[in-house]
Amino acid sequence: MSFNYDSTIASAAIPSFEEVEQLVQKLYLPGSSQDVSEIQDRLQRLQRSPQGWQLADSLLQSQDEKVRFFGALTFTIKINIDWHEIAFEMAVLLLTGLKELVAAGEGQLVLRKLCTSLVACFLCPLASWDKSLRHLLCCFQAGNAVHKESLGQFPSTSDLIRCMDRLQTLTILWFATTLIEEAGKITSTSVQTHQYHDKAWANLEDVVSIFQATLDVHTGADIKLAEEGMKCFQQSWVMYAHQEWMDKPRELDFLRKVTPYAMHNLTVEGILEVAAECLTDILGNFSAFFKSNDFNSLAPILCGQSVEALLLSLKHGDFNADSMALARLLLAYGDAALHNLATHPDDAYSRQIMQQLLQLLTCEGFPGAEDEICTSALEFWQTYTEFVIDSIFSEPHEMPHWMVRARETVVQVVELCWNKIQMPPQDIISHWDSETRGDFKAFRADVEDLLQSSYTLLGIELFNRLVELALESLSNRAWQRLEATLFCLNGLSEPVSDKDSVDQDLSRLFDSTLFGDMMNPEFSIPPKVQQASVNIITNYTAFFERNTNFLPAMLTYLFHSLRNPILGIAAAKAINRTCDSCRVSLVSEVQAFVQQYKILLTWNDVELGTKERVIGAIAAIIQAIPSENVKLVAFSQLIEFVESDVKDCVSMMENKSVDISQSKGLHALRCLVSIGKALQVPDEAIINLEAESPAQSPGKAEIWNSVHSRIVHCIQAVTGLLAGDGEIIEASCQILRSGYKETAPGPFVFAPEITEAFLTSSDLKTARLEYVLDTAAAFLGTHTMRQTTKVNSVARTWFGYLANLIGLLNCDPTLEPEIASSCIELAEKFIPYHLNVFLDLGYRDEVPRLFEFTIRSISCREIMPKRSASLFWASFFQKYELSTDVQSVVDVILQEYGPRFCHALIQEIGGEASRSELDTLAEPLKKMVFVQISAKVWLSNALFSNDFPSQKIGDHEKRLWLQKIM
Repeated sequence: MSFNYDSTIASAAIPSFEEVEQLVQKLYLPGSSQDVSEIQDRLQRLQRSPQGWQLADSLLQSQDEKVRFFGALTFTIKINIDWHEIAFEMAVLLLTGLKELVAAGEGQLVLRKLCTSLVACFLCPLASWDKSLRHLLCCFQAGNAVHKESLGQFPSTSDLIRCMDRLQTLTILWFATTLIEEAGKITSTSVQTHQYHDKAWANLEDVVSIFQATLDVHTGADIKLAEEGMKCFQQSWVMYAHQEWMDKPRELDFLRKVTPYAMHNLTVEGILEVAAECLTDILGNFSAFFKSNDFNSLAPILCGQSVEALLLSLKHGDFNADSMALARLLLAYGDAALHNLATHPDDAYSRQIMQQLLQLLTCEGFPGAEDEICTSALEFWQTYTEFVIDSIFSEPHEMPHWMVRARETVVQVVELCWNKIQMPPQDIISHWDSETRGDFKAFRADVEDLLQSSYTLLGIELFNRLVELALESLSNRAWQRLEATLFCLNGLSEPVSDKDSVDQDLSRLFDSTLFGDMMNPEFSIPPKVQQASVNIITNYTAFFERNTNFLPAMLTYLFHSLRNPILGIAAAKAINRTCDSCRVSLVSEVQAFVQQYKILLTWNDVELGTKERVIGAIAAIIQAIPSENVKLVAFSQLIEFVESDVKDCVSMMENKSVDISQSKGLHALRCLVSIGKALQVPDEAIINLEAESPAQSPGKAEIWNSVHSRIVHCIQAVTGLLAGDGEIIEASCQILRSGYKETAPGPFVFAPEITEAFLTSSDLKTARLEYVLDTAAAFLGTHTMRQTTKVNSVARTWFGYLANLIGLLNCDPTLEPEIASSCIELAEKFIPYHLNVFLDLGYRDEVPRLFEFTIRSISCREIMPKRSASLFWASFFQKYELSTDVQSVVDVILQEYGPRFCHALIQEIGGEASRSELDTLAEPLKKMVFVQISAKVWLSNALFSNDFPSQKIGDHEKRLWLQKIM
């Protein structure tokens, strides 16, 4: 094959053909990246040179396919670069070359790339080549390149495509694919680019004829051609229509003529999978492409015997490609036609399709393992359920006539899902990999979501049905079915646990043999069933709070479960939650709980988390004891348990068993954390705003003095040995915080000096120092209304400590950003109630250090100190009712540091800060401009300073900005 070029196109000599061919071949051989890069550079220079046209022609004549591909690529590059130099004759030359290559039996790689070159000609701004597809067909028919003016002399496109051989037809489809995909890459927002889409429209009638011919599969037809035509239709032309022709019904209607042919192929063996995937993608991504008559035509096909047989094979575990493709098509049809399917349940096709969709939930195998379609089916039924619920709320005064059937359908869905979530035997699970386990777990979680949606629709009827299933499974010792049912009930706990309407059903469940069977050693009950039994107690503690007569049997079962290593933590969590909710009802049994805890301590294999939760549960009951003296006796027993662990911690450290000592010490402190949390007054308790603070109730507080000493001794003993352990320090802080919000004396309502001493004993070497500082901030934050002499003294001491810590940081917040941030957050808590420390003559040097530190934090690159400093200044700028002496000191500070703060702030806003930091920096700015009289002057001086960071902002913009914010 040879292209005849005019001398105006190519005249200068180029390297020999053999030399260029060798370069291209070397490009595909293994070699160093430097060699490859050098070859690429040389070839690209040749491609872009004026001789590139001749180079492309020569390479297309090579015997090496890779070289011929490079030649076709060169044509594309030259056309895109030098499109203004070429005329329509270039397309004719390419058409000739393409025809000759097809006649020679060229492979797909080269032919598709040459099609790309032809499309590049088609899309040239100066080209007037509109009927490109028909032109290509006519060239193939004539055996040579024909002029575009003679296209009308040839038969119709429909007749021409049927005369093409296999490779010619494939080439035409590849060209049609490339043409529309390249056109789709060009935006149609301007008049100049709109012409390309007009060219696409000019080829629409021809491409429809091509699709109709290639998709019209008959006996002996070439399935490969039909598959390629289907892909071109759906992946290229329909997707282009979705992008460009959404508001052009004429174009869409033209393309819709192909849809019946695609549907027909659902019944043709060999192409069914491709046809189903084609229609599935259209329904899923562009359902508006289907008109009502298309849905009406597809429904009988989906209900046909051949489709029914393939879907039935899925039910029996045969997940072959055709069956899976049809199942996905069925689901896509269900999503697209959901409204019609739901609102016309008596229609024969709707009824059969709904049954088929239900059938997808009955396939053999487990979701995520053997069953590959169940998860997708569940997504459809979740959508269906939400549609039904939305329909109820959209017509609140009149129930739709189809709602009864819809409710029945949802009940069926729930029961089918209940079957699918049943746990497989352990010998099956043991062969699953982590991905399969995760998929099965995700499916069960999705069923939980479906249940919660279904409850909105079915109400107590759903709950009642699940309890019936649980009792039936329990009676039959069907443990897997029981676990699935309890799983479903647990999934419904969030919307129903606080409603007494479920009490009757739950009473039947908890009054059954459930707890007794779980403890019966004669039954071999899978661990998952035991876990579900424990979880249902945790999730329905509100029921036991309303029905305390069930507590004894339930608690007996939970304490029995503590010995089980699989159930221990879950059972302890259930005990803790039950005691927290039912504390008042269990006060008389507190000593029984203490005895149970003593028994628990005799076990060697009990987990530490179990002990922490159980001792916290006992503490919750103790909190409800009305008598302070009785409460003190019971609480002292708990402290003895903790002191025993502390003693073991010290003993292990003396024996050089550091790891055991650390574990014992941490466990002891976490037990105190659990106790302290449980002893807090419940949130729902009535709060007396007139009540005295702990410091104002010395008589009551004295009762707990000895307990305070014991708790503090425990903290000091453990931290003294393990001060470098961050978890130890954090647990100690949590113990101190336990009583901050309490309004009455108690075992964890310590004197302010305790927290004061803990903070001041720490330094930069202390582990988790930022957590210690946050604890001090929490103390000041919760004692703002308790302006006692002790609290004020603590604040004064802490200010000196804080200033000293900032000095140790060299007033540089970037040395320890987290500690610096916590320092500033603690300083912010001094505002406004402890600003009197600024009057202390002993802190004359410390006050400037603090404000200097906050300004440096505004300017630093670390986000945490910057954010904390912004909040500090936002608080400091506000107006408070202060004494005259304090206000005068504040005014002096503002006059000294206000301008410096504004300078730092403007530096950041003017360009130093990142965009994400601007919201943080805006907070102090807003507070300042609304409150401070001098704000405008400070900001103006900062804006017009010589070191303003941006040179792109002029004086006019600066004045305008200042005017807008003031």
